[in-house]
Amino acid sequence: MQTKTVLTLDDVNTLLDAAQKEAEANGWAVTIAVADDGGHLLGLRRLDGAAPISAGIAGEKARNASLGRKETQVFEEMINNGRTAFVTAPLQALLAGGVPVIVDGQVAGSIGISGVKPDQDVQVAKAAVAVLA
Repeated sequence: MQTKTVLTLDDVNTLLDAAQKEAEANGWAVTIAVADDGGHLLGLRRLDGAAPISAGIAGEKARNASLGRKETQVFEEMINNGRTAFVTAPLQALLAGGVPVIVDGQVAGSIGISGVKPDQDVQVAKAAVAVLA
C-alpha cells in the first residue's frame, strides 16, 4: 500500500499567510485559495479590495493545479499556442496563477491566486509554496 503526504490545517494557514504577505508587500488585492490533492477547497482568503469574482477564479485555479498536477500557466500557454480545442475541456479558469504543492515528487495540494496580472498571481503563489519547501 502506498502512502501520501497531505496538507494539514497548519500547512493551509502557512500558505494563506505567506501568500497574503507577498501580495500585501506589493500592494496587490488578491484572493488566495488552497486545495487538497483532489482539488477540494481547504482554505480561502479574499484580501480587502479584491474583486468578488476572484474568489471563484482562485478556487478553480487551485483545483486545476491539483487535478492537472502542474501549474495552470501550462494550460493557458497550450491554448494561447493554438490548442484552442482545450477550452472545451471540463475545467474552468485555465489561467496562470495555480501552482501545485509538491512534496517528495507527489502533489500534496495546490494554491490558486486571482486578482492581479497573470505573472503577479504566479509570483504570489510561488512565494507561498516556497515557504513549505
